[in-house]
Amino acid sequence: MKTVTILPCLDIKDGRVVKGVQFVDLKDIGDPAEAAKSYEEQGADELVFLDITATVEGRDSSLEVMRRAAAGVNIPICVGGGIRTVEDMAKYFDAGIAKVSVNTAAVKNPELIIEAAKRFGSEKIVVAIDVAKFPGEETRWEVLINGGKTGTGMDALEWAKKCESLGAGALLPTSKDTDGAKSGYDLAMLRVLTKSVKIPVIASGGAGTLQHLLEAVTIGGASAVLAASVFHFGELTVSQVKAFFKKNGIAVRD
Repeated sequence: MKTVTILPCLDIKDGRVVKGVQFVDLKDIGDPAEAAKSYEEQGADELVFLDITATVEGRDSSLEVMRRAAAGVNIPICVGGGIRTVEDMAKYFDAGIAKVSVNTAAVKNPELIIEAAKRFGSEKIVVAIDVAKFPGEETRWEVLINGGKTGTGMDALEWAKKCESLGAGALLPTSKDTDGAKSGYDLAMLRVLTKSVKIPVIASGGAGTLQHLLEAVTIGGASAVLAASVFHFGELTVSQVKAFFKKNGIAVRD
């Protein structure tokens, strides 16, 4: 039985933790370093920081903010947003970050995945894939870039397979259709991806209840579950999620 990882996600804008619905209507939640420490104390296995406007604004993610957050916790942190080159990645690894997530840059330059995996190891490279259903289709999803604002015409399943073949260590798909709505993950999309690749797939976008988190694993086949709103607003704690998973026969880290 695989051990499922619980990942609070902290979206970053202007050095602050924010949360929105379907990638918009952002609300300020708090300081990243304080939030990271709080989640570590709750029992989070890892943390994901995503600078959600870095790519659109054409700048690096908040390096010093990430450095401060990493220095205050003992759990791995993954950072994404505005990372375009292996040199960008190296800065974060030097700052104590354990993994990096790439999205738009990888779509525009798939060779980046190969180069990064060779230089740092696949286990440090996560490819985030923002998706939305193709209009009128229930079982095909389009890859989005630029913070979910721009369609590419690319099929998400084909891109996921390519990312795996290029050396990605994990995939982080987020459905724009369900993001922040707390109505559940896009389980159909997750099932398609997890059945088609062998690397870990992290469920993201839509968790609202304990049952949603469980379904991402039992129905969607995810190796890890990522959530933001339910944790940020105190509706659930990481320890509650782990207890619920254990009760339902899902192995989690102690």
